[in-house]
Amino acid sequence: MLYAVVMSSAVPPFPPSPEPFDAPQLLEVGALPEGPCLRADAARNRARLLDAAARLIAEHGVAGVTMEAVAAAAQVGKGTVFRRFGDRTGLLMALLDHSARQLQADFLGGPPPLGPGAPPLERLRAFGVAVLYRSDERLDLHLAAQTEPTRRFSHPAHEALRTHVRMLLRQIVPDADCELLSQTLLASLDPALIHYHTRQCGLPMERLEAGWIDLVARVTGTSPLR
Repeated sequence: MLYAVVMSSAVPPFPPSPEPFDAPQLLEVGALPEGPCLRADAARNRARLLDAAARLIAEHGVAGVTMEAVAAAAQVGKGTVFRRFGDRTGLLMALLDHSARQLQADFLGGPPPLGPGAPPLERLRAFGVAVLYRSDERLDLHLAAQTEPTRRFSHPAHEALRTHVRMLLRQIVPDADCELLSQTLLASLDPALIHYHTRQCGLPMERLEAGWIDLVARVTGTSPLR
């Protein structure tokens, strides 16, 4: 690995933000809002459904996760699953909730260089490497859970990542359009692109990691990592 990092998976111009550094908040990736907190029985039912879905993935892969199969495995009515998660994409996104929240916790408060305490350039490098490897660990689930474009880029999970990258860019290249630049950088970490590079083209993860480090250097006008 080229960079040491702790591992645990036609738009108009954006107006400049009045805040210099807008630190992201820890966001939940689950599908449907449940209010400030779930009742104890509702929380248990949600955990039971997610456990059933995780078992189906382990046994049959992501293709085996349907609303009907999860309902049968959890021994509940299909309507219960739809009420809890909305649709299959919502269910799959909820399955990604734990790893997404762990990544957010790591870059918001974990050890450097991913977490606070390292220079912003080092944190940006470490961020991309972490996203690459964690996405690769659960790539099939990431691909199956991707929402359509109208929902995808406004989803809380994407918003949290974009806000973090934008914050780091503002510290490294304050004169750049960091809003658009953050989207450009995140596009290179898209799970579908990782799948294409690794599964279809056979590229090793080490090459994608080196590509991220090089891209960060070129975008920020800094020296590449030696």
